[in-house]
Amino acid sequence: MTTADQLDRAVTDPLGLITDLVANTETELGTETIRTVVTAVSGGRAKSRQLAKALAIRPAILTDGRSPAPRAVGDLLIELRKAGASTIAPPVCAECGKKLRTLQRKGQDWYCGVCAQEAAECTACGNVRRIGFRDRKGLPRCKMCPDTDDRDPATIVHALIAAIAPGADRDVVAEALRRTAPHRPHYRQRVVWALEENPQLLTGQGHLAPHRAILKFIDLLHEAGVAGIARPACPRCRRVVRIDKPLDGQRVCRNCIAKSRIEECVRCGARREPATRDDQGRPLCPNCLITDPANLETCIVCGKSRMVNSRTADGPICPNCRPLPIVLCSICGHTAPCTLSKLTGLPRCGGCRQRQVPVCGRLRGIHSGTADAPVCGPCTTPDAELWRPCPNCGQAERLHAPGPCPRCTLKQRLHELLTDNTGSILPKLQPLHDALASSERAATAMSWLSKGIVSTVLSDLGSGRRPLTREALDELPEGKVIEHIRSVLVATEVLPKRDEQMVRLERHVKDLVTSHGTVEGRKILHRYATWRLLRRLRRRSRGKEITHYQLATARQHLRAAVYLLDWLNDENLTLSTCGQVDLERWMTSDDVRLRREAGHFVRWALSQKITRDLSFPAERWNGPSQPMDDEARWATARRLLHDDTLKREDRLAGLLLLLYAQWPAAISRLTIDHIEETDGTVRIRLGAVPVELPAPVAELALRQAEVRRSHAVLGRADSPWLFPGGQPGRPISAWAMGERLRKLGIRLAEARSTALFQLATELPAAVLARTLGIDITVAVKWQRAAAGDWAAYAAEVSRRAVEGRSQPG
Repeated sequence: MTTADQLDRAVTDPLGLITDLVANTETELGTETIRTVVTAVSGGRAKSRQLAKALAIRPAILTDGRSPAPRAVGDLLIELRKAGASTIAPPVCAECGKKLRTLQRKGQDWYCGVCAQEAAECTACGNVRRIGFRDRKGLPRCKMCPDTDDRDPATIVHALIAAIAPGADRDVVAEALRRTAPHRPHYRQRVVWALEENPQLLTGQGHLAPHRAILKFIDLLHEAGVAGIARPACPRCRRVVRIDKPLDGQRVCRNCIAKSRIEECVRCGARREPATRDDQGRPLCPNCLITDPANLETCIVCGKSRMVNSRTADGPICPNCRPLPIVLCSICGHTAPCTLSKLTGLPRCGGCRQRQVPVCGRLRGIHSGTADAPVCGPCTTPDAELWRPCPNCGQAERLHAPGPCPRCTLKQRLHELLTDNTGSILPKLQPLHDALASSERAATAMSWLSKGIVSTVLSDLGSGRRPLTREALDELPEGKVIEHIRSVLVATEVLPKRDEQMVRLERHVKDLVTSHGTVEGRKILHRYATWRLLRRLRRRSRGKEITHYQLATARQHLRAAVYLLDWLNDENLTLSTCGQVDLERWMTSDDVRLRREAGHFVRWALSQKITRDLSFPAERWNGPSQPMDDEARWATARRLLHDDTLKREDRLAGLLLLLYAQWPAAISRLTIDHIEETDGTVRIRLGAVPVELPAPVAELALRQAEVRRSHAVLGRADSPWLFPGGQPGRPISAWAMGERLRKLGIRLAEARSTALFQLATELPAAVLARTLGIDITVAVKWQRAAAGDWAAYAAEVSRRAVEGRSQPG
């Protein structure tokens, strides 16, 4: 086999190539022993390929043990020698030739412990010797000149912290310092020196820490409840997360490190952090790494080269060839994609597999029985070896590791986070503790609590370092995690409910108005936002939460006003001095943005007499702008009715859009109370008058109302919403609903226009408005667009009746 063939095999079968190369050299070890050692050393796919490539290029390294070579080659030589190989040479030092039992590397070369030491001029004595220490300033010293400090590190640190928090316990500080580096006293000494030089590292400037152990020390002090100690935020993204990555003399988070390493992928052009590099050292993104032909394998089902989803005894299977069988669930009795239970061997659908109910006096998962009489795992298969008792609660659980069960671990973690200095939980936080401790999926709740910012916020609330108020939470940086924490506190009634979209809009208005460049512009924007946009939204919402689309529309109107005022300021004009010619010049310019939305602002300014002699007419709606494709609409509806492989909630939402012209914002806000079942007839209330659903759609609606489940930690089954969202107590967002429908191939605007156009030709405007929940003016416009003016039709019917009576019988 040529070297080129071996290099090809290093990609397709690296373990086999390494085993053959070693077996050809070593005669004392059997093939199975060699393969066992190779498998243990080679690790993952990338490392094994690198090892195989190095041995294929230079197989003589197996007998001479000389570098340069990757670290994995040296590890393989050492392990083969430990397994009893005699022909295989151990790695040798590149400088003195000494045989090595452990490796120290410089670049691609191996050195012994003596030759690997670096020599430099000692800062104390001036002699050029091997570096034995680094002093407090980081300068080299020889072993004869250590930087000694006879002071007690704990006493020094306690004095520094006492200046920040006079009541700090010395024992707590000393224990935190010991846990920072338990087996490295000299490293603890460096931490003390750094804090002595800059005590502000403890009060928020931890991102300037020269040693990573300082950040661990701060976390330990913070967990111990030492007052005045502040966990540092990332200096780039301002998030209070783990920041142990050095960048430009500061400590930053992993996300900011990834952003700093962004490069353009040589294959797809995407700008991301490289996952690997090709043979020429050029960056490759994670997607190109996964889809690289060298990383694809032939699927045994379809025969195509694809990514591997699962491996069987016969070979790999790609994701497209491993669909779950659609069979009758043995528990709930519904036909759905199912997997076989390991305890019973019977099919179990995803809903039953994830559902947990009170069984045997404990919240457990369902393994057998029926939906009305579920049976838990220990009752299904009472095997003592399979179900071991939890050391804390004594309940039989399927424990995969020593220690308490997931439920007890969750309760312990909650107690650590929510207790104050006295070891008790505040009465206001008790509902949160009880709700999380009794959540259906303890592992999901534990995973949520393990997020750094979640544990930090809950710990601050429990210890009293942060007040349990809306205002205190609003001071935290905005983000999805903080928003989810707020929704959990609201769902457990720890915080009062409020319109989060309106609060977000008010915050956006404040930031946008205060950032404007002119005083006059800020006054006008404040009046426009407060007395027009916000007031109009509050009046239309009638105490209900505003939708995402209402928020987006208000933001567009406000930004349009800012663009127009900025342009006027650049032209040395104001609204009062702007003429119609100036306004038309802006409207026809190439860089104009949100021109149609700016008309709303100009007409408001005219009504308020802020400007005069300006005309900005509103655009009149003359009918749908999207093409009408009724055949495609019905084809999609038939697919949603009969394709059981699609998710039930997506099928129902798509049918409500295609058949009843419901926008995603309206679909997402449906509750189970909107569905009514009387005498076998199922109706849904989209407007003032309920609509009777046909049998297939009615079955989907009843099934969705029965088994709806969200991804939230709390309230996964008892949510009132027909389409629960990822946040407890809240529905799916209109944007997320729209994205799910788009993935089904539904064009939202076109599908809704087609459905509304068809319904407008069949129903009077009044009936259309009451049935679909749209405004009467909108219904009239659609009816006229569909050339079905029911007022004219009624007049025609009346005229025929009069003429009929006037004719002689």
